[in-house]
Amino acid sequence: MNHFAAIEGADFLAPTDIADIQKQRWHAQAGYVSVNSQFYRQMLGGRSLSGNLTEFPDLPFTDKEMIRADQRENPPFGSYLAADCGTVSRVHRTSGTSGVAMNLALSAADAVMTAKVGARAQTAAGLGPGHRVVHCLNYQLWMGGYTDHATLEETGATVIPYGVGGTEGLIRVIRDLGVTAISCTPSYPAVLQQVLANRFPDLKPRDLGLKLALFGGEPGLDEPAFRQRLEDTWGFAARNANYGVSDVLCNFAGQSEFTNDLHFVAQDVLYPELIDPRTGKVKPWRDGESGELVVTHLAKQCQPLVRFRTGDIIELTGTGLAQCGRSAPRFRVVGRSDDMVVVRGLNVFPAMLAGIVSAFAELSNEYRITLDQAPPYELLPLEVELVPGVVAGSLLAQAVESRIKSDIGVTAKVSVLAPGELPRTEGKTRRVIRTYQ
Repeated sequence: MNHFAAIEGADFLAPTDIADIQKQRWHAQAGYVSVNSQFYRQMLGGRSLSGNLTEFPDLPFTDKEMIRADQRENPPFGSYLAADCGTVSRVHRTSGTSGVAMNLALSAADAVMTAKVGARAQTAAGLGPGHRVVHCLNYQLWMGGYTDHATLEETGATVIPYGVGGTEGLIRVIRDLGVTAISCTPSYPAVLQQVLANRFPDLKPRDLGLKLALFGGEPGLDEPAFRQRLEDTWGFAARNANYGVSDVLCNFAGQSEFTNDLHFVAQDVLYPELIDPRTGKVKPWRDGESGELVVTHLAKQCQPLVRFRTGDIIELTGTGLAQCGRSAPRFRVVGRSDDMVVVRGLNVFPAMLAGIVSAFAELSNEYRITLDQAPPYELLPLEVELVPGVVAGSLLAQAVESRIKSDIGVTAKVSVLAPGELPRTEGKTRRVIRTYQ
């Protein structure tokens, strides 16, 4: 077995087989990291990893700030680069939305493994031979551009590398080439819809003929109301097909046609843990448990990470066999720890608001929390936006506030804006804006 390769069909393997693979792979990966990673040799005080899965609770965590500081001190890839620089075959950067962008190094083996694992998620979402998919994420260094492109190709689909910008031209490409699927962020269809209305008034979203939408990079799609509005407007099947953490793996989870939950399709190359985000205590990996997702590379050559805190708060929704036949565990993303807003002791994540906003036909799917002062917060300041052609008074704001109170339990101050006032973006949309210093 090639230590750094993805294992064919791993998302369908029995739990006992996965457990054996993880045991064997961690033994090999632990030895590799102990010998080749200066970062972890220093962190562990010179001692080696044992290679036993039972050692994880006793190992220190790695977080984003630690590897960011390591890259500053040891440019360009950090001392956690565990391979010779000549082994690096491709370089990406993180989006940098939450800090300084990171340099991400992939070996040829890493690149192939990443594409194969990501393809599992895209395949689960319904993409495959016969589809023509246009990829509309940023190709300029960001991992979500070319690497996601490679995962789409790995499914057997025909891939059209459009990137970001030129939405008017994209509409023509979709029509001219008979595109059947689109890969983009969940907020991008709103941009497309706006351009259609302004530049192609005779065309409706359904007229483009898209059958499948593969989304990633933003929260909200897990909310049935938000998904339903997208599908009703466009006529495509909307799937969250691209969940990943750039520092770890570009894409390692996606939805199937049978569930809104994400399948963790990377158990042969990533070892997942669930922890209490406050105490760091390990929580049971079982149905109904929630906590911060922590992952360890079982197969990574260039920049292997051990017990990396993703910052994503998830809820495990299924660890048994799924309706689609996959054994890969299912989960939902509750929110990011750095996007969490605490209102009178209650934790609020942007994704919790997506379904509420989408339930009001008078409102677009756009919303934003703007915080102009440091915590603590007595109420949640939320901006929402009307759909074109709708005029609404104060009763709408009150209705949204009432729904937030009943569903989430917090008091909100809702401002209803005119159509188009909230910014649209072809990349990731920021839902929480902090303007204070």
